[in-house]
Amino acid sequence: MGKIAVAAIVSVWVIPISILVNRIVPDPYMDEIFHIPQAQQYCNGNFRSWDPMITTPPGLYYLSLVHVAALFPGKYFLQLASSFPEVCSTAVLRSLNGVLAVVCSILVYEIITHLRPALGDRKATLFAAVLALYPLHWFFTFLYYTDVASLTAVLAMYLACLKKKYLFSALLGAMAVVIRQTNVIWMLFVACSGVIDITMAHQRDNVKVDNLKASKKGTSLSTFNTSVNASSNLRKRKSQGNAEANKHSFYQTNTSSTSQTSGLLHEIQAIVLTSWHIKWELLVSFSPFFFVLLAFVAFLFWNGSVVLGAKEAHAVSPHYAQIMYFSLVSALFAAPLHFTRGHALDLFQSFWKNRLLGFSLGFLALIAGLLSIHFFSIAHPYLLADNRHYTFYLWRKIIKFHWSMKYLLVPFYIYSWFSIFHFLDKTQRRIWVLVHFLATSAVLVPAPLIEFRYYTIPFYFFMLHTGVNDSRSWLLMGVLYTVLNVFTMRLFLFQPFHWDHEPGVQRFIW
Repeated sequence: MGKIAVAAIVSVWVIPISILVNRIVPDPYMDEIFHIPQAQQYCNGNFRSWDPMITTPPGLYYLSLVHVAALFPGKYFLQLASSFPEVCSTAVLRSLNGVLAVVCSILVYEIITHLRPALGDRKATLFAAVLALYPLHWFFTFLYYTDVASLTAVLAMYLACLKKKYLFSALLGAMAVVIRQTNVIWMLFVACSGVIDITMAHQRDNVKVDNLKASKKGTSLSTFNTSVNASSNLRKRKSQGNAEANKHSFYQTNTSSTSQTSGLLHEIQAIVLTSWHIKWELLVSFSPFFFVLLAFVAFLFWNGSVVLGAKEAHAVSPHYAQIMYFSLVSALFAAPLHFTRGHALDLFQSFWKNRLLGFSLGFLALIAGLLSIHFFSIAHPYLLADNRHYTFYLWRKIIKFHWSMKYLLVPFYIYSWFSIFHFLDKTQRRIWVLVHFLATSAVLVPAPLIEFRYYTIPFYFFMLHTGVNDSRSWLLMGVLYTVLNVFTMRLFLFQPFHWDHEPGVQRFIW
């Protein structure tokens, strides 16, 4: 029932707003001027045709062919189209993302209920509906971009992995990479998550067996030694208590000054040792991911770059400041979670309990943040020249407001990252949190252009694993997203402008 409710809720806004967007903006806009003609070439059967300005693989166009093929019989029967290519209109191609947005919301619901089976159906429905309103995802639902398809494929891959359908997950990973090549990083992240789950499950089973053996041994010794003195009884109780404590030692969060690092190192050691003992099981389960990775490496050698077209404008760059931008943007989009007095106090107390390590990490993070902003902050020509994007105004009005502004923002970046880590540390193992950070960095750091769209997938993974069950916070986020969506769509549709140096209507966009 929950899946149907989520699909119905998302459809309530997808259908009417799609109609409105297609009525006011019937022609391709921004990146659509490349994607839509390319998809129409595929509809005409011209699979060798390729626009050199397109940077992503043709996965979206293949999905569009399936979408159009599903619609063609009905349109042909109703005499709305006489041939297959006629169905590949701008409105129909955009409608693919509307369908995928509904599918994506169902996947979010499925992942939430899988990760938190005790969560009520109403709350799971609420959380999935709120995430469907996430502004960067919501806005591009109504345009022909790769973002919605990319997120849907990655979440489908992750859900299949959670359900231990590893071959299917790898196939979905291949599809995700064909839609957007940087999804190979998220495929590796999903595979690592699967390895972590298997090794930890195997370790839990071993602990249970060891405890059972210890229990049987204790019972037999108790029967044999009927005249045990008080001191031996005390030692026995202590031994049993230690065995029970060891059962949970891997999952507990320590509060000593070295708990953070020792806990992470212990997890890494345990995973490596356990992986070696079950190496053949892991090899069989995750070899499909390895083959997809090999295919991607072969693509890199053949293409000579990660991107397909416009290679000069999207050259790989050490843009470490992207990590800083992501943390603050993600925290702001989840402001009801991060910027409350209670959470700030909770975060400070966690630092105070481990003050030597905590403040040392904080100082090192501050230094790393300042170095990243000073030496590895890139102002891409597109960012400086294109006033249709909100990032153009954020860069000019905030970051470039004064020479010191970019440095004054660093503490907010650091707070945002520590806040994200604090939420994830409550529900996830530290090795998982580390892998999430590394995957996020691997996707964002090489990108020279600041595009908030690139933050969507790591943001979703964070939100799916926060473990926050407070409906009030989620409702506040829903209100925040709705206000932003109304504002951005109103600007896009009803406040167009013109350039003096170029004909045509221009519109504001994320």
